[in-house]
Amino acid sequence: MGGRNGGGATDFSVRFWGVRGSIACAGPETARYGGNTSSLEVRCGSRLLLFDAGTGLRYLGNRLAAEAPLDADLFFTHTHFDHVCGLPFFKPLFQPQNRFRVWAGHLGGRMTLKNVLCEFMMSPLFPVPPEVFRADTSYHDFAAGDVLRAGDAVLRTAPLNHPDGATGYRIEYGGRAISYITDTEHVPGAQDRNVLRLIEGADLVVYDCTYTDEEYARGAIVGWGHSTWQEAVRLCRAARAKKLAVFHHDPERSDDALDAIGAEAAKAMPGAVVAREGMTLYV
Repeated sequence: MGGRNGGGATDFSVRFWGVRGSIACAGPETARYGGNTSSLEVRCGSRLLLFDAGTGLRYLGNRLAAEAPLDADLFFTHTHFDHVCGLPFFKPLFQPQNRFRVWAGHLGGRMTLKNVLCEFMMSPLFPVPPEVFRADTSYHDFAAGDVLRAGDAVLRTAPLNHPDGATGYRIEYGGRAISYITDTEHVPGAQDRNVLRLIEGADLVVYDCTYTDEEYARGAIVGWGHSTWQEAVRLCRAARAKKLAVFHHDPERSDDALDAIGAEAAKAMPGAVVAREGMTLYV
């Protein structure tokens, strides 16, 4: 973990482009870990998988624009604003030589992903609709719990405990696994079986650590749909997961506070890291 596995088609990695939860935040107190909202780039050999479209997606898009033509998949955990607001600013969607498949599994038939994005990119909220995208873009709804494929990668999915629903992902490639579990709320004393299945034996778990146990115990944030870094450690231990990345940082959390959480998490689970923008982890 943390180094390249031999190069070539066996590479399996995740790069963080946005690690913050709820709302983007800029300023000197968040400069080291970053203030952009959720955006992950996963490479499965030559296959490109993107997860969530927070404000970090704009920076990823600026880099990917030079790699066109692209053939890639974008998977949403859910469609709350902080996870979709980067989509209209993703340059590769405006390049006609690119092809994107966009996925969501949390809507439960209430509406389609295309409908949600059309309503988000609608006047007077936004000046242009998704039809402005010039890339070959298709929209795919599935049910959380389905198994998906993207080239040689297998994605196992499960519903998460979050207002309006969310989907957790387990990406399996080359005998290894990365689990992406964000925007989920735990129930104290009862570990989430869906999460445990997705992280069982995983090489890397990226988990919603918005709060601490102490903050959660005060009660004011119960029902907001987020978890704690201590619950992440408990789940990883129970599932025999190998490495934890603390993710979806509270916008009020300063870099110094994240340093302290990182030290505590690494003590509780050796090798645990706090996700920061630009960090790349290889499995």
